[in-house]
Amino acid sequence: MKLITENIENVEYITEETKDGKKNYSIKGVFMQADVKNRNGRVYPKDILTKEVFRYNKDFINNKRAFGELGHPEGPVVNLERVSHMINKLYPDGDNFIGEAKILDTPYGKIVKNLIDEGAKLGVSSRGMGTLVHKDGANHVKDDFYLATAADIVADPSAPNAFVEGIMEGKEWVWNNGNLKEQDIDALKVQVESATRTQRAEVNARVFQAFLKKITN
Repeated sequence: MKLITENIENVEYITEETKDGKKNYSIKGVFMQADVKNRNGRVYPKDILTKEVFRYNKDFINNKRAFGELGHPEGPVVNLERVSHMINKLYPDGDNFIGEAKILDTPYGKIVKNLIDEGAKLGVSSRGMGTLVHKDGANHVKDDFYLATAADIVADPSAPNAFVEGIMEGKEWVWNNGNLKEQDIDALKVQVESATRTQRAEVNARVFQAFLKKITN
């Protein structure tokens, strides 16, 4: 499975002042789009997004566990030390999925608030895991798609609506006992391919043991 992100810039940052002078900050806008070929030539089928958004609502939003980070994280797991906001709504609107999030009073949330106060242009980036299949001139996200977070806050959104960008090209991720584990597949491949024919069985066994050790640590 590859880590894929989708950068979105047409979101609204809302600031509301309470009676006691405190400011509440929130985000609202299109967090994801379905059945649209983006600039990277990728498509999220609507039925797959609908199923995954339902699970995300049930498991995360409804339990107040739907957090997002500031910046572009390098993996699928949300790092609580970098959390800046909590997503409290994610619902369909045609082929779009509208999201709403509250900026939290965490260290990274305070940075976001300061950026908003200074007029910075920010966007959001959904983060998920999945495999792709190429058909009809586009890469379609398959039904193993897993939404890790509906929105991270980013400073460099690069598309008018939705734009999927694959990152960490040399790494893959697999499920292990309900957790995603990073696999350095290329390093293992090099060991196998550089082995002689007589060494191949021994190297294969060693590589397999290294793989098992990596996903169980």
